[in-house]
Amino acid sequence: MTHSRRSSPLRTEIPAPALTAGIVTAAFGRHFEVRVANGVVLCHTRGKRNDYACGDEVGIIPTGSGQGVIETLHPRQNLLWRSDAFRQKRLAANLNLIVIVTATEPTFSELLISRCLAAAESEHIPAIIVLNKIDLTADLPQALEKLNIFATLGYPVIEISARSGAAELKPWLENAKAVLVGQSGMGKSTLINALIPEAAATVGKISASLNSGTHTTTLTRLYPHGNGWLIDSPGLQAFGLAHIDPSALDAAFIEFRPWLGQCRFRNCRHSDEPGCALRAEAQAGTLSGIRLEHYRIIRDEIVAARQAAGWA
Repeated sequence: MTHSRRSSPLRTEIPAPALTAGIVTAAFGRHFEVRVANGVVLCHTRGKRNDYACGDEVGIIPTGSGQGVIETLHPRQNLLWRSDAFRQKRLAANLNLIVIVTATEPTFSELLISRCLAAAESEHIPAIIVLNKIDLTADLPQALEKLNIFATLGYPVIEISARSGAAELKPWLENAKAVLVGQSGMGKSTLINALIPEAAATVGKISASLNSGTHTTTLTRLYPHGNGWLIDSPGLQAFGLAHIDPSALDAAFIEFRPWLGQCRFRNCRHSDEPGCALRAEAQAGTLSGIRLEHYRIIRDEIVAARQAAGWA
């Protein structure tokens, strides 16, 4: 007797759901606001992944009314982020301009500006410096003097009053995909409101006792603007650069580049080694001694952070 073999039923392949293209416009924990063609979707991520930044181009799957899940991340052109031995903070991606906001008051840190510029140069992102609150004329000369070391390097310094509309800055932002960075109290939220009135960003009051602004922006947020967008970021009191290789930091100081490779020792730290070309130029007045000191401080911090994290 012969037995016929029962044929197995054909498996039906379930097609993968189509992805909806969007751009991350805000990040809070493991939830992200994503702007798509027909509105804004609040998305979560798969697993524990939370390494998205404002400006990231993503593919999402809608899961309900105004809800979705991020499935894919398109390749980034660049990423502005800060890091120390234990934490990383992704500020913005796919930028073509970084706007470092300072003000006549409260006082600002030149070292923090050097950190921001090094981060920008390491990702090949152009940077400009804005001096806000120029209507407060008593401290204006001192502020301009502090910024002169950056202006002489070729970084544009734009003088504005955000409360008066910031007209001088608008030509720089016509086609920009830009992020505003700076210390608290510099007027970034006021500036966003001047440029994008519908943003209605919360503006804080300066804490005179701390000589610093209150942290009114608690998350990074992207606002469409003209043919591009602007990202407002929380006020910075620190800007760690542990993700930059110490051996590559000197190239992020643009004025150092003509003398790199001319030191007596190939692995010169530009500190107290004999035959250091950068130290000789600083002593001759060709390079800024302040900027060289900024480099040394940042490099020592990077080395210490990497050792603490077990990277080196």
